[in-house]
Amino acid sequence: MNSIDALAQALQARPFDILGYFAEGKKARITSWQPSAQSAELLDAKGQSLGEMTALDARGFFEWRGPALKSVDYQIRFSDGKHQWLQQDPWAYPDLTFTDQWCEPHNLYHNMGAHLLESQMADGSLITGTRFCVYAPNARSVSVIGDFNYWDGRRHPMASNSDGIWRLFIPGVKPGDGYKFELKDQHGQLLPHKSDPYGFSHDQFPSFASRVFDHKAYQWQDQAWMQRPIRDPRKEPMSIYEMHIGSWRRHPDGSFYSYRELAASLIPYLTDMAYTHVELLPPMEHPFDGSWGYQPLGLFAPSSRFGSVDDFKFFVDQCHQAGIGVIIDWVPAHFPSDEHGLARFDGTPLYEYEDPRRGWHPDWQSYVYDYGRGTVQSFLISSAMIWLEYFHIDGLRVDAVASMLYHDYSREDGEWIPNVDGGNHNYEAIHLLRRFNEAVYHHFPRAFTVAEESTAFPMVSQPTYMGGLGFGFKWNMGWMHDTLEYFKRDPIYRQYHHGELTFSMIYAFDENFVLPLSHDEVVHGKASILGKMPGDEWQQAANLRAYYAYMYAHPGKKLNFMGNELGQGHEWNYKHELDWWLLQYPKHKGMQDLTRDLNQLYKDQPALYLGDNDRQGFRWIRHDDAGRSVIAFIRQAKNQDSILVVCNLTPTPRPNYSLGVPQYCKAHLLLNSDQAKYDGSGYAVKETLTSQKGNHDMMEQFIELDIPPLATLYYRLEEK
Repeated sequence: MNSIDALAQALQARPFDILGYFAEGKKARITSWQPSAQSAELLDAKGQSLGEMTALDARGFFEWRGPALKSVDYQIRFSDGKHQWLQQDPWAYPDLTFTDQWCEPHNLYHNMGAHLLESQMADGSLITGTRFCVYAPNARSVSVIGDFNYWDGRRHPMASNSDGIWRLFIPGVKPGDGYKFELKDQHGQLLPHKSDPYGFSHDQFPSFASRVFDHKAYQWQDQAWMQRPIRDPRKEPMSIYEMHIGSWRRHPDGSFYSYRELAASLIPYLTDMAYTHVELLPPMEHPFDGSWGYQPLGLFAPSSRFGSVDDFKFFVDQCHQAGIGVIIDWVPAHFPSDEHGLARFDGTPLYEYEDPRRGWHPDWQSYVYDYGRGTVQSFLISSAMIWLEYFHIDGLRVDAVASMLYHDYSREDGEWIPNVDGGNHNYEAIHLLRRFNEAVYHHFPRAFTVAEESTAFPMVSQPTYMGGLGFGFKWNMGWMHDTLEYFKRDPIYRQYHHGELTFSMIYAFDENFVLPLSHDEVVHGKASILGKMPGDEWQQAANLRAYYAYMYAHPGKKLNFMGNELGQGHEWNYKHELDWWLLQYPKHKGMQDLTRDLNQLYKDQPALYLGDNDRQGFRWIRHDDAGRSVIAFIRQAKNQDSILVVCNLTPTPRPNYSLGVPQYCKAHLLLNSDQAKYDGSGYAVKETLTSQKGNHDMMEQFIELDIPPLATLYYRLEEK
């Protein structure tokens, strides 16, 4: 096949060999390619005609010969017999096509994808356009198709060299222009058109086109937040509001709130409710609403469902100005098989494991990244780092880490391949996660990472130099599972399952934990958190209030999914907004008020968070009163007032209940989950208690208090 035939069939892999400006001493030769054109006229940088170009092939191949030009900033006027159009020649700028910006494996987005360029020519004129760059080492040819070339794969063939990266600078392509890549496999067969894996903006169904975007345009206003002192997040209060953007609020017609509308309504709500952070279910672009973002394909772009890229930046900016940190879910565990995405990107399994025993996830019916490839590791790490650099995100919560760590995760015998040592650990994924965490903490020391890891894999939140995975925090799935099982039980049977309530303290300091009551616990028939509680309507709410207050006192950072604070009765449904109408009823308004007070109290009392990762920050007072389902403990921190926490998890009040205290003190009531203002019973509780001499709980002082039914109490201990 000759070169022009290859152009005509969109199979040309070396277009600069035959197209562009070629100096020949004092003479020059210019060749250009424009399918459908019947004639072409060459114009210089000032628009003066340099003469007609000769058609060497009727399919659109033209040539001009003449004296050497002072500048290659020429234009060509094409005609198809009915219409004329001017075009700058992309083949005239090989230097702009092959100029790779300096980047490292953790920030490939500085180079890959679509980048706006502006370059000054020899005559002082400026050339502007977009440089496209895509990795497809096994493709026979790749073209850019888009709004600027009628989506015709013959018009802009890209050039490749030995690194497997295809490049092309196209003059005149501007922000907002839509584009995709047209690839042909090793056999010359046309593949489905692909969105840009590194694309900064993407359209929704049906086009799924990528769009050129200028990240330099937005002017951030969160400098104070981004330059705040670096602190250890383990010693800071962290109360996280986990939310799904599309179903927190909806317009009356059912349409989504935009990022800017969300900023106007959500941020005042978070501030009023005293949350410290908001966590977004994956905001990355994803093709299917029902995946909630957990089947992403546009890992470098926020979803255009809710507005523009700059709109998302505005939301984060406004959060920071209000003092609220932003966490996003990041999904390196799997990706969907939609044909416009990563699956068999260049006709081969470029991003996924080839063997389905590793490369196909049975739970989610989606592909698994090939973590052993350096290119895939760099792609994934870059897809995380862009959110920290370009979007000012504060934390990355990594989804489904357990599925990455084990080859046999959710697979039966014979359905998985052991590692080189015959075991089930995925060494390649472990290496990726360590690289990821090292990159985050090295380049963004104010950021932190969180692992959703549901097994007993060791040292998830320990530094990599100690042999850990390097995460800052880990979700405490054991605490969540055990306590929900406990609270689901009728109180009459709780005495036989007391260990479900106390067992978490055996391992509470093995990792840096976050206590999650997440979206996963309120869908797929699991019932809402309120719906899990036993008893009549009042007892359900009382159980939940006691549970929330216990959660905020337990060591570990806090995470609650949206709607939990309302005591919502129905499961979460991503197609509808939360049941805000419930707040007209005292039970639900009381639940919201309690959550607000817990958040504020948690921030105001350092003993409740300073010792989250320190065994000295927790002390049992009573853990063995299974018969009455009562527990009591102290949260303490150096040079801070200690907090006594008492839980009665039966509907029977406990009057005159005696508890040992470390020394003579006065106890001042801080919170009572049974208060009437929370729609509790209003059972009488003493506001101030004074300790007395007497041997209780192996201590020489004790206090005597009245504990309401199904209630949690906080007392501040003023020690003398």
